[in-house]
Amino acid sequence: MKNKLKVFTWHIHGSYLFYLSQGNYDIYIPTKPEKTEGYYGRGETFPFGNNVIEIPADEVKHHEFDCILFQTNNNYLANQYEILTEEQRALPRIYIEHDPPRQHPTDTKHVVDDENVVLVHVTHFNRLMWDSNITPTRVIEHGVTDPGICYEGDLDRGIVVINNLPARGRLLGHDIFMHARKHVPLDLVGMGTGELGLGEVLHPQLPKFQSRYRFFFNPIRYTSLGLAICEAMMMGIPVVGLATTELSAVIENGVSGFIHTDVEYLIDKMKLLISEPQLAREIGTKGREVALQRFGIQRFTNDWESLFTEVTSKNKAVAAENV
Repeated sequence: MKNKLKVFTWHIHGSYLFYLSQGNYDIYIPTKPEKTEGYYGRGETFPFGNNVIEIPADEVKHHEFDCILFQTNNNYLANQYEILTEEQRALPRIYIEHDPPRQHPTDTKHVVDDENVVLVHVTHFNRLMWDSNITPTRVIEHGVTDPGICYEGDLDRGIVVINNLPARGRLLGHDIFMHARKHVPLDLVGMGTGELGLGEVLHPQLPKFQSRYRFFFNPIRYTSLGLAICEAMMMGIPVVGLATTELSAVIENGVSGFIHTDVEYLIDKMKLLISEPQLAREIGTKGREVALQRFGIQRFTNDWESLFTEVTSKNKAVAAENV
């Protein structure tokens, strides 16, 4: 039995790390007592398996890895020089870009400009918009597990799942949410919801919690395809959202969900779903079919295993030539 690949990364997005950890490799994450960004450790929110392994940051230099996985500009520009040795920094490197460009939608150059790094975009829209320089790129679309909890939809309300929505403003659609809730009953859950929402629902408890809502509403103007959308679709919850970024290429309007750039249109469709539970179930079922085909966890982990094997195999081949 061959040894599993050892991947070093930082804990940036807990839900993404959880789904990434479903693959057949070991993931090492650094920790610091002050738990600054990337150094939280496993935490207590996600049921990580034994293949997610904590290492105190000051001991990272004593370990051997097969691949380094960056997830933020800070990881790439600063963190790697703070805790990795020169030898570790020469290992095969992958950068996961979780978001579309912020400064300018088409002319923003990515921080990575290196033909020896693989830049992984999580949506085709993101790869289309970023100027990725000379860096080779891939798209590995999201993958989520099937929670085994079925859509019930007996609550005549919609659910919105966004962390810190009041503080994140127009980008995440705070104003759209505020407008829509005047016309449609909506509940907001997530960290930092303040008086607008119901507070945080931990990831393991979210499927059961949201299963009763008639639909899932995504008011976000400009971001990557949210894992919460994929999770809702996997459960068979009908999704209503803005036809922007990758969502416009995921949902077929009126078939597997409702999407549009006209908020009033979306409000009308949310009212329709509330008045017609059977239609909501039919659309949610179509959305689940899309999720099973496109966002299955096995496809996701297969893609990552293939990429890890590819980049580390090149490294081993070069090492063999130099012997």
